[in-house]
Amino acid sequence: MDTYSTSDPGFGVYVHWPFCAAKCPYCDFNSHVRTSPVDEERYVKAFARELAHQAQRAQGKTVGSIFFGGGTPSLMQAKTIAAILNEIARHWSLSRDVEITMEANPTSVEATRLRAYRDAGVNRVSLGFQAMNDADLRMLGRLHSADEARAAVKIAAAVFERYSFDLIYARPGQTPAAWAQELREAVSLAAEHLSLYQLTIEPGTMFERLVAAGKLTPMDDDHQRALFDQTQETCAALGLPAYEISNHARPGAECRHNLLYWRYGEYVGVGPGAHARLGAEDARHAIANEKSPEAWLAQVESFGHGAIEDERLLPLDAANESLLMGLRLVEGLDLERAEHLAGRAINRETLDHLIEERLIEVISNRRIRVTASGKPVLNAIVRALSF
Repeated sequence: MDTYSTSDPGFGVYVHWPFCAAKCPYCDFNSHVRTSPVDEERYVKAFARELAHQAQRAQGKTVGSIFFGGGTPSLMQAKTIAAILNEIARHWSLSRDVEITMEANPTSVEATRLRAYRDAGVNRVSLGFQAMNDADLRMLGRLHSADEARAAVKIAAAVFERYSFDLIYARPGQTPAAWAQELREAVSLAAEHLSLYQLTIEPGTMFERLVAAGKLTPMDDDHQRALFDQTQETCAALGLPAYEISNHARPGAECRHNLLYWRYGEYVGVGPGAHARLGAEDARHAIANEKSPEAWLAQVESFGHGAIEDERLLPLDAANESLLMGLRLVEGLDLERAEHLAGRAINRETLDHLIEERLIEVISNRRIRVTASGKPVLNAIVRALSF
């Protein structure tokens, strides 16, 4: 993965498709359910306009990764994906080994479209499996069955050289033994990459309302920690060690687009609610788009872009963002780069204390990382080290 060295995180494009067939009760992403068909041709034209606008701010770049996220991008027609990819290629050079990932639901209907997405240009797919038994899938509000998901993974394996799927753990009543068994099957199916997320109760979700009504009891911290430890142990033993807090891969199979974020690279974001980080090290801009699909569409058609926030980050803000992202990685944070962004040195007394407490370790003369003991308290470590 030399193309994606830590010294040059690279450049990528994120495309947000905001529509879903149903809203999952745990989800706080910018996703929307519409009862009438989406006018994909109109959205393609809007994506083309916004890409042209963003390209003016990021000229001469080479795209190393493209990510179609959502929402549910696999609800799009393959020709929509192809048209957006053609627009990206019109504005930037694509690296020879560009990674083009699309998130997909593993319903039987969407699985039949995977070959068409490959023909459109997608070369990596990420399936939203979420659980490997029907009872928990129903609890999570998923529309597919466990058997449908297993079948979809097999189709993905036949169509793509690179594929992954997501699971959610720390589900109510889940035990470490049951989770370990689930992980063993998941690794046997996933082959090279798994994304494993703890269930969290997010504000504004149906699960938050169920907790408030006493109809859902979240797992307590001690049990969550036991499941986190089980995750690390089982995946490492089966050849998929963590390379980031929630992501596991065989060496060389890491998701390049997500590495771009965690290494604090530059990226364009197009679509409703998409974010971007653009600009040189000393003038980075944080851009956020209008979340409502209809409002985004109208704004792009009127002004050529959907941005409602465009903030020039202060040096300390950029450095703290790089700290937050980089400490999630097993490869660690490039401390020299973070200090360059901040224009000041990190608090050495605090750093030394965290090292003494075995929460942080030095892995080279310029890199630090969170230890296994530090991962469960990562947020507190980031706050302590912030510039």
